[in-house]
Amino acid sequence: MIKKCGANCVKFQKSDLNSRFNKAALDRPYTSHHSWGNTYGQHRAHLEFSESQFKELKKHAERHEIIFSASGMDMVSLRFLNQLGVPFFKIGSGDANNYSLIQDVARFGKPLIVSTGMQSIDTVQKVYYLLKQFNIKLGFLHCVSAYPAPPSDINLRVIQSYQEKFPDVVIGYSGHETGTDISIAAVALGAKILERHLTLDKTWKGSDHCASLDPEEFQQLVSQVRNVETALGSHIKIVRESEIACYRKLGKTLVASQNLQCGTVLSEDMLDIKVSEPKGLNADQFYNVIGHTLIHDKEYDDSIFEEDIS
Repeated sequence: MIKKCGANCVKFQKSDLNSRFNKAALDRPYTSHHSWGNTYGQHRAHLEFSESQFKELKKHAERHEIIFSASGMDMVSLRFLNQLGVPFFKIGSGDANNYSLIQDVARFGKPLIVSTGMQSIDTVQKVYYLLKQFNIKLGFLHCVSAYPAPPSDINLRVIQSYQEKFPDVVIGYSGHETGTDISIAAVALGAKILERHLTLDKTWKGSDHCASLDPEEFQQLVSQVRNVETALGSHIKIVRESEIACYRKLGKTLVASQNLQCGTVLSEDMLDIKVSEPKGLNADQFYNVIGHTLIHDKEYDDSIFEEDIS
């Protein structure tokens, strides 16, 4: 489905529960209506894919020609993903201040993307300087770790702050809000990586589904992002080919505001700017021709051409 929606990459999450959680965290009762077990450990164990399932997922992604990776939530999982041959690593927000794990992952030498939810700018800067020594391709994702994230907390301008502070890092956005508009705005602000959760049914059991996009929304998001990328275009302001037809129909040019004889030295009151047929000198030439001599007779409302001016 994600391939059909037009995404470039599909990313899962991989945990070794005993490495990620201590015993007390796994043994605590979990009575939420989202729960798949009596304890949090039973709940997480029900949801985790096995290593053999991850291998099948990777093969399935390869058959559909879509990039496959996973967020490793602990070093055991990250070593497995490295052996699996993922092309890049993703560190989730919960480990963005786990400096020892981040350094260990960086030693694999593969591109590394770090989500920065729940972290201060000081932490993000420490991660940046920590990773600079490894000479790997690096991405930071602005993120707000709430499901769903309220728009008032998202502060998309952090993307621009990251671009200024970390000019050699690819900056992106990991969104947990509802809808697609904020993610599109993130791309307009310069996000080069966009991560969103996909669900096949928002009514399914589980707290993430309400903050995920369904296939129709995801496909719409991809289409809108591609349109925004195209529209962002160039920093250079020029007249575009698509504008020529409008200029020919409605663009204004110089005309005589009165009958003028050859030899007249032009002053402002002698010229007007109108939509004219045929097109004369562009309106922006108005002040350039003042003080120059007319070398052809012109009747009222005649277009003024370059060859009419000495």
